[in-house]
Amino acid sequence: MFIFAALFFTPLDVHATSAELNAEADARRAEEPESNSIEGWPDGPHVGAEGAVLMEAGTGAILYSKNPDEKLYPASITKLMCCLVAIENCSLDTSISVNQSAIDANAPDGSSMGLKAGETLTLEELLYGILINSANEACNVVAEHIAGSIDAYVEMMNERAVSLGCTGTHFVTPNGLFREEHYTTAHDMALIGRAFFSHDILAKMASTPSLTIPASDVHEEHVLHSKNKLYKGGEYEYSSLVGSKTGFTSPSRQTLVSCAEKNGIRLVAVVLKEESPSQFSDTVALFDYGFSSFSLIDPSEYETKYHISNSSFFNSGNGIFGSTAPLLSTSPSSVIVMPADISFSDLDSGISYENLNDGSLAKIEYNYKGVYLGCTDIIPGPYLVTDIDFERALSNGSPLSANETAKDHIKKYGSVSSNEEEKKEVYVNVYHVIGWIAGCAAAVIVLSIFWAYFKKYLRHRRKINKIKKAREGSIKSRAALRRGYRKHHSGKAYLTKKNENDTAKRKRPVSHTDKRDNGEVKNNRDNFKFPY
Repeated sequence: MFIFAALFFTPLDVHATSAELNAEADARRAEEPESNSIEGWPDGPHVGAEGAVLMEAGTGAILYSKNPDEKLYPASITKLMCCLVAIENCSLDTSISVNQSAIDANAPDGSSMGLKAGETLTLEELLYGILINSANEACNVVAEHIAGSIDAYVEMMNERAVSLGCTGTHFVTPNGLFREEHYTTAHDMALIGRAFFSHDILAKMASTPSLTIPASDVHEEHVLHSKNKLYKGGEYEYSSLVGSKTGFTSPSRQTLVSCAEKNGIRLVAVVLKEESPSQFSDTVALFDYGFSSFSLIDPSEYETKYHISNSSFFNSGNGIFGSTAPLLSTSPSSVIVMPADISFSDLDSGISYENLNDGSLAKIEYNYKGVYLGCTDIIPGPYLVTDIDFERALSNGSPLSANETAKDHIKKYGSVSSNEEEKKEVYVNVYHVIGWIAGCAAAVIVLSIFWAYFKKYLRHRRKINKIKKAREGSIKSRAALRRGYRKHHSGKAYLTKKNENDTAKRKRPVSHTDKRDNGEVKNNRDNFKFPY
């Protein structure tokens, strides 16, 4: 039986020697990756892998590619899809019994965690065994429990791969044991890795170097230990690692799918058909290249081609204050990848209606030289009534044809309309209403303050004028009194003065003699006195 199993699970070919394998890897390392041929694109590292991809997980943009669509054998990185389907279809605390059939389906020399028939473990414990110890029989146990059989579970894995956008993947086993028809591509594994590492619990499991599952009444103790050298304490330890899964069979050689995150950028690196330990060094080189050569930006901060908030195409035109009620807006969380030394103006963009996210009506896609960099979703405005007719909102008078959807019509004519009579609806943008009210209130306050100061100024001016008038009246009165006094007393004063002068003339001496006294000249007139 063991001889039959060995023949069944081992490909009947003659393997090359270690020197020959290393020579092949060196030849592959000399090959130029496809991404390096893009004009203006940052040059990536030369890796010894047959296939390699570096993907930005948030946008799905491919930053580095080498034979991304070549069909290669994945080996145990297949377990990423096995665990992804498991966690999406079963609770982690579900108790699962181990059947002998699951153990028998494993190759005699295949990796395992030492399960025995009759044991009962939780799905969480089995997933730890799959991702740390690369336990093949644990994959079979999970498959039989969830789908009823291994083949049925593999079909679930293939369906999930298609839903993720994989086009060159076909699974035959849940654990990655070699089969001629069990293959994948570097690009497809990046898509699978992107979905896998989006689950925090799976990322935690895939970054755990070792774990001991203590014995219980229903199972023995299981000591788990990983051989992944990217983990903490490993030879190629990567501080920004999110998680990683290794794989190996003689036909597949070394395979590795890893995820790392730094400065808000999450990268998924895939290496297929490499020689040890270069699968780890290649992955580190890809991560370093990605983090140093690319950044994430918000396209709305640079976009000048599309004016979503101001365009009549994206406004109802019936706002309570005019055309102020935006029907559509761009997603506030959208980002795109920007390569180093490339400006936003160098990018190409266009409206797309394919593969839209939930709640999205359209999207703006950004590309550079045909390389997809990300998109921003066009979504309904946050204060738009939920039952808005998208066709009417984009109406330009062109009717729908038979069996034509709104989105198909939009791509053809730019908008949609209906022949039936439309009701005049008014949509109010709450922000605009609040802003208008606040502006009016501010204007009223400013005018009130101005009017108060103006009235105070008028009162002050009236008071000053009253004082001036009173002062002018007082001056006039005093002047009049002086004139009356002078008029009343001027004749009497004249006669008195005249009489005094006449008397003085009569009594003045006819002559007088100057006398000198000690050099001073004195006039008799100085000592002259009237007799009265």
